[in-house]
Amino acid sequence: MTARAGEKSDAASTKKPERAAIGVGLPHESANLHVSGEATYVDDIGELRGTLHAALGLSRHAHARIVSINLDLVLAAPGVIAVFTADDIPGENNCGPVLHDDPILAKDEVLYLGQPVFVVIAETHDLARRAAALAKSEEVIRYEPLEATLTPRDAKAKQQFVLPPLHLKRGDPDGKIAAAAHRLQGEFEVGGQEQFYLEGQIAYAIPKELDGMLVYSSTQHPSEMQHLVAHMLDWPTHNVICECRRMGGGFGGKESQSGIFACIASLAAHLLHRPVKLRADRDDDFMITGKRHDAIYTYEAGFDDDGRLQGARVEIALRAGYSADLSGAVATRAVCHFDNAYYLQDVDITALCCRTNTQSNTAFRGFGGPQGALVMEVMMDEIAHRLKRDPVDVRRVNYYGTGERNVTPYGQTVEDNVIVPLTDELVTSSAYVQRRKAIAAFNKTSPVLKRGIAFTPVKFGISFNVPFLNQAGALVHVYKDGSALVNHGGTEMGQGLNTKVAQVVANALGVPLSRVRVTATDTSKIANTSATAASTGSDLNGKAAEAAALTIRGRLAELAAKQLGGRVEDVRFHNGVVESNGGQMPFDQLVAAAYLARVQLWSDGFYATPKVNWDSKTLTGQPFYYFAYGAAISEVVVDTLTGEWRLLRTDILHDAGQSINPALDIGQVEGGFVQGMGWLTTEELWWNRDGRLMTHAPSTYKIPSVSDIPAAMNVALYDNQNVEPTVFRSKAVGEPPLLLGFSVLLAIRAAIASAAPDSADAPALRAPATPESILNALDAQASKQVMVAAADIAQPASVN
Repeated sequence: MTARAGEKSDAASTKKPERAAIGVGLPHESANLHVSGEATYVDDIGELRGTLHAALGLSRHAHARIVSINLDLVLAAPGVIAVFTADDIPGENNCGPVLHDDPILAKDEVLYLGQPVFVVIAETHDLARRAAALAKSEEVIRYEPLEATLTPRDAKAKQQFVLPPLHLKRGDPDGKIAAAAHRLQGEFEVGGQEQFYLEGQIAYAIPKELDGMLVYSSTQHPSEMQHLVAHMLDWPTHNVICECRRMGGGFGGKESQSGIFACIASLAAHLLHRPVKLRADRDDDFMITGKRHDAIYTYEAGFDDDGRLQGARVEIALRAGYSADLSGAVATRAVCHFDNAYYLQDVDITALCCRTNTQSNTAFRGFGGPQGALVMEVMMDEIAHRLKRDPVDVRRVNYYGTGERNVTPYGQTVEDNVIVPLTDELVTSSAYVQRRKAIAAFNKTSPVLKRGIAFTPVKFGISFNVPFLNQAGALVHVYKDGSALVNHGGTEMGQGLNTKVAQVVANALGVPLSRVRVTATDTSKIANTSATAASTGSDLNGKAAEAAALTIRGRLAELAAKQLGGRVEDVRFHNGVVESNGGQMPFDQLVAAAYLARVQLWSDGFYATPKVNWDSKTLTGQPFYYFAYGAAISEVVVDTLTGEWRLLRTDILHDAGQSINPALDIGQVEGGFVQGMGWLTTEELWWNRDGRLMTHAPSTYKIPSVSDIPAAMNVALYDNQNVEPTVFRSKAVGEPPLLLGFSVLLAIRAAIASAAPDSADAPALRAPATPESILNALDAQASKQVMVAAADIAQPASVN
């Protein structure tokens, strides 16, 4: 029977009990809003009357001295209200997160093509953009071009670095490599990657009374935006409030690089005393902002007959761009992840942050970890190829173990290693051994299409590698009706952080998830927050919110024990009911009684990650609270005539500890894997000889699409719980799965190798493995095959 409006059917009046608030797969708190289009992003906020729009005038040279600026032509453009340059900034002209080497607006000199030089303020977004485009005219800006360094290889040759090199050495790698039964050495390159968030960079600044500024910013780091704006305007920090309800993706690109947009919008709003919005066009966003650091590796290793590493050496030359940004921390994490899942007794690691006249590269999901671990996986496959052994077996003999074999090169003991049983489970469930044999048989009879299969593991450290960043705060209010409101310092960028934090609070209070709401991140509520990055969002903010909720629960438990009898420690909160001494009462009834009894129904919470420590001079310590593990097996087919390829199947087993929300975590594993695959296969950044980024739009830069997802994609969470007392014994899941995309690149290499089975060397395939790169590698393999065949023919016949 269907109920009429205003009536309740019997089915509707009988509410089904809600599932437990934690440990189950619940929908994202904004899922319905995302699908319906009702979710409010910065550009959806209703514009106040008098709102103006900003656009940036960009440099035309990669490196040049500014000879003169004449903005009369820009000011005369239709709809233009004002034009500002670096000279109009009242405070510090800097948006660098660590060093003060990153000007908001260029002055005297430009350091990359696309650097903002001036900002146009106009009545509409389109009019502002049209006026800003006049920066291309020599009537507006005259330059004196200077020598530009455009590649990390050139920067390394010139010894141009934004920071001093990092160097970590343990044992005697030179001696062990020299004494090893086998040696390999080589060079490998991997490209950068654009974050390509769906919502571009945007800020909306609204001036307030008494020199105040409210900044709506699409940012992973509201506190950093608050500090940058305050310093730029020469104000105390409390004059600025930064708010972010949600982002349409971040991936690290909005950790530090949202700063320039927040600062410029705020500058114009302050000078004009009117609200100002700055929304970057996608092309400008590409041109202005930094990417994942691309890298050039030089490596050498010695190993025994089983493939066990005896010694290893690597130099990682990263493209930092024109300023330091977060390159120091990225390089540090690359150094700390070179080992990946393998014990390295004798090792030498160097990381270089090369200064180039290109965009200043920045955080990207994995934050240097992928760049560090990738070359190790390439080396493992090369060792297996050289020895004609199964690459899984080579990896197994090198895994971290127990005793002396569980200490990392930087001195941290690996206490929670589950990579061996995880590997065994995935190899069995994926039928890897049988499939590998079938692929070998297929390749023998298929001259054009070649298949490849590859296994890659991951051990990923969780925590900021700058210890003081590992802290978080939260604020929880319980209202008289028993509903709860939560504010914390993390930011929601689609990953489900707010959902998990709400689950944690609901679990702590013993109420249904529907009774908990999470509000926008706001620097006036939680101060001095860290960025939502390093996969620490749930660990840090979840624990802070849990601490606040448990404080309130403790106060309520005291009242419940008085009213129901029994001991405070025996009071139980669950399913919206409070129980003690055999009696019970609804949670909302207890809250109402607490209000009348003048019990405080709100609390702050704070959490600081224990155990972490780091000596940045010696590159030793315990930079990570724990490790997350995972493994993937991918199978591809490659067309050797065109270089095209397709991912046929992927099997993933990932360790998320005891998952707070398996549905969200599996989504993160799938998304991270695909993003990692895109980095290593289709996403190619390239600059022309003038330093102009030519892949600056969806038309020229290819991220994976639905058609790139394999028909068979089997993803499961490993049955485990964190050895550390995180929330629900869960583990971070944002960044580690990205490294599972390595398996796709190495499967392509395996397919290419099958085209020249007699070659002793693995294919010289660089990443991204575009069709052009694949064809180049196939040509190189074919040449080696011919050389091997020629050498065999040239051998004299044996004499009996």
